[in-house]
Order: sequence, then structure tokens, then C-alpha cells
Amino acid sequence: MPKLISRRSAPGLVLAAVLLAATIAAATASARPTRTHASIKACALLPDTKSSTRYTLFDAPYLTAAFRKAGVAATVLNAHADPQKQKSQAQQCLAQGAKVILLDQLDPASGASITNLAVGQGAKVIDYDRLVVHSKASYYVSFDNVKVGKLQGKGLVAALKAKGKYSSHPVIAELNGDIKDNNAKLFKSGYDSILGPLYKSGTFKKATAGDQWTQWDPIKGRQIMDQILARNGNKVDGVLAANDGIGGAAIGILKSKNLKVPVTGQDASIQGLQYVLSGDQCMTVFKNVAQEADAASKLAIALAKGDKAGADALATTTLKDTKANRDIKYVALVPTAITKANIKDVITAGAVTKADLCKGVEALCTAAGI
Repeated sequence: MPKLISRRSAPGLVLAAVLLAATIAAATASARPTRTHASIKACALLPDTKSSTRYTLFDAPYLTAAFRKAGVAATVLNAHADPQKQKSQAQQCLAQGAKVILLDQLDPASGASITNLAVGQGAKVIDYDRLVVHSKASYYVSFDNVKVGKLQGKGLVAALKAKGKYSSHPVIAELNGDIKDNNAKLFKSGYDSILGPLYKSGTFKKATAGDQWTQWDPIKGRQIMDQILARNGNKVDGVLAANDGIGGAAIGILKSKNLKVPVTGQDASIQGLQYVLSGDQCMTVFKNVAQEADAASKLAIALAKGDKAGADALATTTLKDTKANRDIKYVALVPTAITKANIKDVITAGAVTKADLCKGVEALCTAAGI
């Protein structure tokens, strides 16, 4: 005999059925990627404000202006050294409709994860400044990073010769960038190609414990430099510092011990340039960020407009990604070594103003003819 349903129990079953249907619908909706109405076409993801001041002072405003001028809706974000935040920013950009991601990654693992995420959702990725090895990025825009290192090595050698130290077996300390940063490895391969043969021949001597990675952290660089000096009885004749921030940290420790030796740098920061003027830093490497941002934004704009042929015409070089066993289209830019003799070139390029460079060091600028 069929079981009868009372009028009293029927509303409860109907309510249960409605709730079950709603639960299933919600679960189905949550399984799909959330995507808002497309509001942007491109997105630039910058890494931090700590490793270099360039990202705030130059990259962000240059890129923002380029996208605006081209009429391409875009957003420029900084992860403030947080890989998870950078991935969340990428997800946010993709949800807003971005079809091009300009990525300056924080580390290889997060960079690959962001690239896979973007490519999986049909977006093109341009590696910006740092190559994400073994990834699916379509293009790479950067300065010739091995050449940057070679300029640093040659700059240190030239400074030691000028000080009459070259022939007295100078002791050298190397303060490298971040071992997780592919660019830092390329810089090191460049300066080691210059210094390595000199160590091998006995012309130069590497300081005891004098080849260390700093994670691009000036505080850590300062601590390491202090330890190197302690291990070597303050007998260090030159410092290959991977960038101006690390160079400045080394100079601070050297000054505290009344030492002044050639120190290299990179980025042509105001502090680095002022140290070049004062003679505390023998050189820096100028990578015109305006050129890099211009090249990268042109690529991104072409891709955002669906002009792949135009993008390919901009990337005229190829770079071998050995880990991925593939060639990546590459825009290779040329860096410049800056010493006191040509420091005005940075002003001419518009990377820094005379007023900013000379603030507080007016006498040094006058002496240098600036």
C-alpha cells in the first residue's frame, strides 16, 4: 500500500527540495572561475619596492602612461615582495578580463605558477626584466644581463688599475644578488667571466668567505660585508656589489672602518650616482628603464589589440630557455657603464634631474661639471 504524505509534512519536503536545489546551484557556480565583466586588457605585475627604487620611481609611471596614451585599459600593481600577493593580483587581473600579463616575478616557483595560470586562461605572458625559466611566456623584455655583469667586472678592474692596486694582488669581495633570481645569476656569470681568470692566474685574490648572496637585501648585504672584513682583517681592496643598494650597504660598513675601496653598483640610483660623484663607488650600470618600459608596453599593447605580427616584429632576438628546451622571443636592450666622466648621460636621458642628483652634494656636482 503506497505511503501517504500528510498535508502537514508536504511543505517541509518542498522546502528541503528547494534548499537542495539551491545548494547544488551554488556548488556548480563556485566550481566555475569567477570572472567579472571585462574591464581591462593588460596588467603589469611588479615585484617589490625593496630590491630597487626603480619600480616605484620609473616602471610604474612609465607603464601607466604608455597604456593610457595607447588607449588600452590596464592596471599596474606591485606585490611588495609577497609572491602569494602577486599571484592574487594576477588572478584579479584575469578576472577583470586581462589578455596580456606583463610579469616581473619574485621567484621562479611563483613566476611559473602565475604564467601557467594566465596561459591556462588564454592570456599571453611577457616576462619583464626577469626571465621565468621553464615557463610558457611568449616574450621576454630585458637588458642584456650578462653584459651588465661584464660592465661591473671591467669597471672594478679599471678602478683598481687607477688606484695602482691591480699589480699588488688585490683582495676582492663579491656581494651577489638573490640566488633565486635568474638575473642575479646572469649578472654573476658576466662579472665572473672578467674576474674569474684573474683569480685563476693569481692576479686577484678572492676574499675569504668573500662570495655570498644577499637576497637583494641591503641589511643582509651590510651584515655580510661586516663579516667579510672581520674574516679578512679588514684587508679587502675592492667590492663587486651587484647593485647600488648592496653597494651602498658595503660603503656604509667600509666608512665605519675608515676604509675606501672601489665598489661597483647597478641601477644608476640617485644614491649610487652620488656615491660615484664622491668616489665611494667606482661605477654603476645605467639601464634606461624608460627604454625597457617602452619596449614592454609596445609589446603588451600590440598583443592586447590582437596584433601578434606587430609584437613579433618588435622582438627581433631569440633567447634559449635551456630548461624548457625552447626559444623565447626576446627584446634585448643595451646597458651603459656610468662613471664620474659620463654621469651627465643619466641626466640627458631623463632618468634623473640635475636638481635631484645634486641635492645635498652641490659642490661635488660643480666639481664634476654638472
